[in-house]
Amino acid sequence: MHFRLNLVAFSLLYTFMPVVYAEGEVLLLKLDRTFMNLPKGDEETPAFISAQRVEGQTENQIVASGEVEVRKRGQAIFADRVVYQQVSQELVADGTVRVEQNGIKMQGPHVKLNLDTNIGDMTKPAFQLAANNSRGSADILHMEGRQKYTVQNVAYTICPIGNDDWMLKASQLEIDSARQVGVARNARVEFLGVPILYMPWMDFSLSDKRQSGFLGPVFGSTARSGTEVTLPYYWNIAPNIDATIAPRAMVKRGLMLNNELRYINKNYAGEAHVDILPNDALTDSMRLRTSLKHVQNLGNGFNASTNFNYVSDHTYFRDLSNTISSTSLTNLVREGVLSYSGGWWNAAARMQSYQTLQDPAAPVIEPYRRLPQITLGALRPVAGANMAFTGEFVSFSHPTAVNGQRLVMYPSISYPLIATPSFYVTPKFGVHYTHYSLGANNLGALPDTNRTLPIVSLDSGVVLERDWDVDGKNYVQTLEPRAYFLYIPYRNQNLIPNFDTAQADFNFAQMFTENRFFGSDRIGDAKQVTLSLTSRLLEANTGAERLRVAIGQRYSFKTPQVNLVSPEVATNNKSDILLAILGRITPKWSLNSAFQYNPNQAREEKLNVGARYQPESGKVLNLGYRFTRDSLRQVDISTQWPLSRHWSVMARWNYSLQDNRILELLTGLEYNESCWTTRLVIQRFATATNELSTGIFAQLELNGLIRVGSDPLNALRQSIAGFTKLNQPPVVSSDQGLR
Repeated sequence: MHFRLNLVAFSLLYTFMPVVYAEGEVLLLKLDRTFMNLPKGDEETPAFISAQRVEGQTENQIVASGEVEVRKRGQAIFADRVVYQQVSQELVADGTVRVEQNGIKMQGPHVKLNLDTNIGDMTKPAFQLAANNSRGSADILHMEGRQKYTVQNVAYTICPIGNDDWMLKASQLEIDSARQVGVARNARVEFLGVPILYMPWMDFSLSDKRQSGFLGPVFGSTARSGTEVTLPYYWNIAPNIDATIAPRAMVKRGLMLNNELRYINKNYAGEAHVDILPNDALTDSMRLRTSLKHVQNLGNGFNASTNFNYVSDHTYFRDLSNTISSTSLTNLVREGVLSYSGGWWNAAARMQSYQTLQDPAAPVIEPYRRLPQITLGALRPVAGANMAFTGEFVSFSHPTAVNGQRLVMYPSISYPLIATPSFYVTPKFGVHYTHYSLGANNLGALPDTNRTLPIVSLDSGVVLERDWDVDGKNYVQTLEPRAYFLYIPYRNQNLIPNFDTAQADFNFAQMFTENRFFGSDRIGDAKQVTLSLTSRLLEANTGAERLRVAIGQRYSFKTPQVNLVSPEVATNNKSDILLAILGRITPKWSLNSAFQYNPNQAREEKLNVGARYQPESGKVLNLGYRFTRDSLRQVDISTQWPLSRHWSVMARWNYSLQDNRILELLTGLEYNESCWTTRLVIQRFATATNELSTGIFAQLELNGLIRVGSDPLNALRQSIAGFTKLNQPPVVSSDQGLR
């Protein structure tokens, strides 16, 4: 006989008495229409039981046996035999017992559980957590509600069933399903049966949510600092604030403390770093780095930001950093900005200075301080025209070079004319006014001066389209000729100091701008026209650009006289010819190339070619060549490629043919299993003109638990474009925190 009873509802309606039915008789259950009113989420729900046999041995006790199934909201219990006390809601289950609730499955020979409080015990349990597909076994499991569990003498892993490559063994493991956190005590980690790590206490996330706790220790070795180990502690202070405290012990130098604080809110965000080595044994000095970045929305269109950086000495990054991006830092910015955006106009005030780090073999000039810099910009349509204004006041300060103040005002008006959807003409007229007031260190006795220059331009172009069927795929091909005329009269600017101006690189973006220079200290004279032709191949359905080919050249009717480069380079009336080809040539191949040819001397000036082959995630090959006449010739090859089902190789070779030296050499191997990954990476790169640094990264990552060793992932992402972390878990949470 097999039937289902609502035990709670049944016990409320009737006094349960054992009833014996003859074989073949049918127990008729009357429909209770109150069941149609389902309970709300926060209300207690009745328990339902089904079994091959149910007996009421007393007025309070019910015994069910044979394929017993007990269900309550969000909870299911399966067993061979169940004894249930209706008043206390105590349940004892024996046989092959399985409990499923709130993303955890438990199985064992015996369970004692209160269905009301969900407090109970299971002996010799085997359990599975759905949050991270982990599993484990223990001597006993304590249920402390539906969200918290404690297991004693546990073996825990994320490896699939039948694979015990790594195990976390602990005297006690606390599982908090609400916070998705596991806390182990007296824990040791075994890898391939060998203990590799012991910790009296450790915690780890059961999902991708942030949580406080120690991160995996980082081991490493560099030629400058020797063997080192870092033990980071991550502190989840609040949903919008976190910190990482990382003691770093270096054999040759001593103990360093790295500290990072991050915060984010609706109206502000930022991060702060304080790294200190109290006594460097090699230099017998204190090494210190501080950094603060903060942005603030003040409301009503006002914003503020600060960016402050400081290191204790010139070689701080070369000695103590193991990333290329840090070791190449020269000028550390220190600035504060207050800005306002009023819709059609905006303004900003900035205080800016730098700390300059010098390489004795290649000294650099310290940049000017801007104390202060005030900018004003406006753009407003009036009667079909665009009225614009750009203004700037800067007070330049320098310990050795000439000091001074510069005022710039540049009003302009442009009137876009569109004859058809594909044809446009935009005339523009403006007046650029600059005033200089010079101060200290004026050794050349330069006078205060004014400069006024009219600027006239005419920008025009056509966009033509045609449908193109290529191998059964529909594309749209464009043909876009463009002509840009520019007139600026010549003014002798030899007596004007150069505070912040440099020659702009000649490229497609620059060739359609008004000034050949960055900054306002030089305004290049121009009587020229720039011509270009661009063709694009677009997917007809999505509009995505698959290929772009562009060619352009600038023609001067009069030789430019204002220059910051040697006259023999800049006195030709025909500029270099630019050619660019870029796009996704095939689903697997992409190309990005630019070529600059000098027709006056019949030679190439620049060539940048980059190609990427990426047939799928985890397979990428990057090929690059960079050439600039008389200054740069580099070959750059990088790859991430699988050698077999488990093994992958990572490599980069960046070599300067100009200097006959390696700029960066990286080689590494990665082994991926179902639940763990190990990486070995060796990187050697230039840190200064005559200096090289070598880093060795050896890391074991136990998926979902811990990373042990020095982390090479940042180096791999920076060195190999398109690098993919192969054991990246799928996103199972929408946590919007900082990490």
